[in-house]
Amino acid sequence: MKRKQRQTDEFNVSFLDVICCGFGAIVLLLMITKTVPIVVLEETQIDREGQVADLQRALFEIRGETTILNRDLNAKHEQLDSETERIAILRGKLTELEARYASLARQASSDDSELGKLARATQSLTEEMQRLLGNQFARQNNIIGGIPVDSEYIIFIIDTSGSMFNFAWPRMMDEMIAILDIYPSVKGIQVMNDMGQYMFTSLRDEWITDSPTRRTAIINRLRNWNPFSNSSPVEGIQKAVRTFYDPGKRVSIYVMGDDFTGRSIGQVVDIVDRLNHNSANNKPRVRIHAVGFPVQFDPRVPNRQGVYRFAALMRELTYRNGGTFVGLNDYKRQR
Repeated sequence: MKRKQRQTDEFNVSFLDVICCGFGAIVLLLMITKTVPIVVLEETQIDREGQVADLQRALFEIRGETTILNRDLNAKHEQLDSETERIAILRGKLTELEARYASLARQASSDDSELGKLARATQSLTEEMQRLLGNQFARQNNIIGGIPVDSEYIIFIIDTSGSMFNFAWPRMMDEMIAILDIYPSVKGIQVMNDMGQYMFTSLRDEWITDSPTRRTAIINRLRNWNPFSNSSPVEGIQKAVRTFYDPGKRVSIYVMGDDFTGRSIGQVVDIVDRLNHNSANNKPRVRIHAVGFPVQFDPRVPNRQGVYRFAALMRELTYRNGGTFVGLNDYKRQR
């Protein structure tokens, strides 16, 4: 009996050794194969799908922006076509207006009889001027002569209204240069508009020293000088006489304008008479000259009758204050 039991134990131990060795081999194989990275196919598939979805969204956005840009581009093309058509229409109108202006210019230049009639009407005391001035202003001498150059100080009073600035400004500047040329040298100059506003506010109420540089500055400033004006030289004349009259100085005022919008010409003449009359010698304190511009000859001016009131007023003021009125006949050569 004892011998049989020993054989059984030996068999069991050998079997266990074999089993353990096999298990250890499996564990060893698992340890060796663990060094190789494991690729998870499911996770890789999910990431790719997300990237594709993002790319699809970006594609849709780009397609939407492209649609909007194409729509805007089409709208710009339509707008460009509309503007091109509008430019063509405006060019046609411009050509038509230029042709009409050229026709009017030729008509105005050829209508000498009408031009002469208007010039004579402003050069002499017409019935309209008599109605405006009244019989008490009638005088025998209606001839316009030259301007006496005997003053040491000159003041320019310029009408800066729309009709002057838009239609007579270049001619007015030419005449102002001509007046300065006949005074090679003076002791003082001043420039203001018909409202009494000074061209150079820093030199208000004082004489501007005459020099070629200062004359050039005055002409350059005059090119774009356009303060408010009521087309009435009364305010400027009053300020000039009250501010610059000096019994020891010979002063001349040059009024340059095209219209008078005041209510009464006779009232203005009386006011200037009282202001500029020197009771000591019964002479005017300052000379008053005037230059009238023929804006009624310009076909673009809607109201061509205003110059008659200005001519009537300034003829009488210059006559009573030792000056000269230069009217339309003198400007016929400038047209």
